[in-house]
Amino acid sequence: MLMLLGKKIGMTQVYDAQGKISPVTVIQAGPCVVTQIKTSEKDGYSAVQMGFDAVKKSRVKKPAEGHFSKSGSASKRFVREARFDNDGQIECAVGDELNVAAFVDTKYLDISGTSKGKGFAGGMKRHGFGGFPASHGCKRKHRAPGAISSHASDAGHGGNLKKGKRMAGHMGAVRITSKHNELISIDETQNLLIVKGSVPGAPGGYVEIRRSKTKQQ
Repeated sequence: MLMLLGKKIGMTQVYDAQGKISPVTVIQAGPCVVTQIKTSEKDGYSAVQMGFDAVKKSRVKKPAEGHFSKSGSASKRFVREARFDNDGQIECAVGDELNVAAFVDTKYLDISGTSKGKGFAGGMKRHGFGGFPASHGCKRKHRAPGAISSHASDAGHGGNLKKGKRMAGHMGAVRITSKHNELISIDETQNLLIVKGSVPGAPGGYVEIRRSKTKQQ
């Protein structure tokens, strides 16, 4: 399977064979239940829909409950699709359970998730601006973004700022993919993946885990 759904547990550290310490992220990946198989003939594209993390029956609407019951599983909180180029690549059936064993022969992973939300942030925090000099003569302007110059108006295209101008605004809470995370170890009994480096989002956040497309396995 090309993708698994999981939950970020948190970070820790491990030692390698040479005694070097490395920061790692622990992810609970699966078990994921295949809830629907989509085909190009019926749905217009090929995909496998899977669900992860059971949710109380009282928190699921009736149509969704009926959808999950077709796969013989309990309702799931996190549902995503893995697309395929053609129907022949799909090697699973509705109701199948997918777990970390799918990544036994994988060395690098691409992990997608939602980054931590930082709220409204200024230019220095959001974009790394240097700010004004912290010296005599600079009064209450140390963290100001500075002049916006010709970006103040998009002449001929409306009275707004030109697109792409870096200013203060909402920071974080966007989809991010961390690529080429090295898979350190797998715990099949507890469905855990130990990957090197950081993973988007806070502990408890949901992630999508795929085999790396560009890094050699």
